[in-house]
Amino acid sequence: MDPVIVVGAGPVGLSLSLALARLGVPCVLLDETTGEEDTRPARTAVLRQDTAAFVGRLGCADTLESAGTRWTAWRTMRRRRLLERVAFAPQAPDGAAAPAAVSPVHLPQHALTRALRAALADEKLAEIVTGSRLADLEQDEHGVSAQTRGPNGTWWRGSYLIGCDGPRSTVRKLLDIRFPGRTAVERHAVAALRCELPWPGEALLHRSPPRHGGQPGNEVSARPLADGLWRLDWLLPPGRELVTPDALVARIRDSLAGWTTEPPADAAGESGLDGGTVPARGRGHGRLVPPYELLDTGVHTVHHRLARCWRQGRAFLAGDAAHLLGALGTQGLDEGLRDAENLAWKLGLAWHHGASDVLLDSYQAERRGAAAARLRAADQALPLLRDGRSARWRTVLPGAVRGRSTLLTDGHLGRGPLGSPPVYARTPLAPPADEGPLVETLPGAAVTDVPVTASDGSAVRLHDRLGKGLLVVLVAPGTGVWDRRHWQSAGLMPRLADAVDALPMAAEILVTEAYPGAAAHTVLLVRPDGHLVTALSGVRPAEMAACADAVRGGAHGREAGAGRARRSGGSGGSGGSWETGSSGETEGSLVPRDSETGEGEPSAVDPVRTSMLHSEGD
Repeated sequence: MDPVIVVGAGPVGLSLSLALARLGVPCVLLDETTGEEDTRPARTAVLRQDTAAFVGRLGCADTLESAGTRWTAWRTMRRRRLLERVAFAPQAPDGAAAPAAVSPVHLPQHALTRALRAALADEKLAEIVTGSRLADLEQDEHGVSAQTRGPNGTWWRGSYLIGCDGPRSTVRKLLDIRFPGRTAVERHAVAALRCELPWPGEALLHRSPPRHGGQPGNEVSARPLADGLWRLDWLLPPGRELVTPDALVARIRDSLAGWTTEPPADAAGESGLDGGTVPARGRGHGRLVPPYELLDTGVHTVHHRLARCWRQGRAFLAGDAAHLLGALGTQGLDEGLRDAENLAWKLGLAWHHGASDVLLDSYQAERRGAAAARLRAADQALPLLRDGRSARWRTVLPGAVRGRSTLLTDGHLGRGPLGSPPVYARTPLAPPADEGPLVETLPGAAVTDVPVTASDGSAVRLHDRLGKGLLVVLVAPGTGVWDRRHWQSAGLMPRLADAVDALPMAAEILVTEAYPGAAAHTVLLVRPDGHLVTALSGVRPAEMAACADAVRGGAHGREAGAGRARRSGGSGGSGGSWETGSSGETEGSLVPRDSETGEGEPSAVDPVRTSMLHSEGD
């Protein structure tokens, strides 16, 4: 069978290619660049717990630890007042910390890209072809043909093709897929600098800082990186005005001066752009700008767009080619990595065993539905958070100041409708209805990363075993005292092993001492991307087989998918702005439609750096 063709060698395309190669699927990655990633300290990525674990399983765990930073806390301030401080637990190997208390990983995007490239270079089933710009593609019932231009220009033949080629996706344009939405929803000035701030290791969201006049529309965030670096973001007013070097330096100096303590009476000095001790101008000039080294700057413009469909025949879209988001602290790269993880195991099944349309269509139903929900939440919150009229906010949520700050924090910390991991509650791959035992994880939600015992008797983490087949997790208190030489013959294990051997797709048995909300002898079925299929009371072979068949898009999945298509009027979805297509979600009525069909217009660019900065790209 022909390899899978991936177009675009950003983090999403590289991650998808790696995941496919780990599943034994050969792939060709078409990269129109020379393969060299620019070093941009101000272009960073924030990875949540699930996406960081996905990247770690692909062979980049060392880079996450060496180049990434886990924050010790998150501060939310308004003017001079601390509104909230969320402390993060250290990354303990025994998993004692609750998942919600684990910090995201913050690292430069070029470090992530280089680590993914290095891991992919070691894969025998993957090939990166640089200098290859996609020019045309053709499909038939057996595969996809892609023509490239450049030094390696030729025709490539693949079983499937995935466009991970960014906001201006050539794949999307060749497939004639519309990309409606909003342009320049928010603009941020961005700077990376080396400096000492009063809260080492803690990230900050500062609303209406006094040094910027204390106006409601002003906002600055500071997020620590490795080696004493910080990334600072300032929310810019609407419009296309250029951010001049002088204006950006003034923002940096005002912010730093406002966060430092009163200096000694004899402190004085002068310096240039690279730091030094400089008297701050304006109000409160008794405070001094601490020494800093400015490394990189730019302007990050946020667009909100959603492709009308994510699958046409054997061609798919992923990452920024399929969606653009990022306002209010949400992370576009996080969603792109979730696209890659979701699609990889489904294409792995399709390449090795064939696949029904239900399985392949479920990618759009699940991931497009999740992106649409994120965009709806952001678009509904933006007028409340950015118009500065507290009276309007109080009609929605009492406690205006704290309510706004909590909602803003949600997107940054990965919680609530703006940031929490997606729940595929209405997936076409849902198993037959079954009440099941009470567990804290909803069907379709991401499972908790608990300690488990693998089939060889080794103690591992649940998330470490994701990515290949189904996981069948038995909750059995007391397994810690079992003799590892005989544990597979104890209790329910022989019957469970027989049931797993009879499943219609590959599966691995794991045992855990406890799972949140689960009683003893509960059996959890977990998809390769870490989402819960169902929880069963005891070993029930027939129900387990039906669930596994649904996950691979079998008979039950086909019936469920057809029923949903009838109820939603088809799988294309052409309703409101962020309609979810085949997922059958309710379309968002609060978002006006946008007739634009192309990507967002370029923003005014900071002369300090002449390229537009996309913090969370492909």
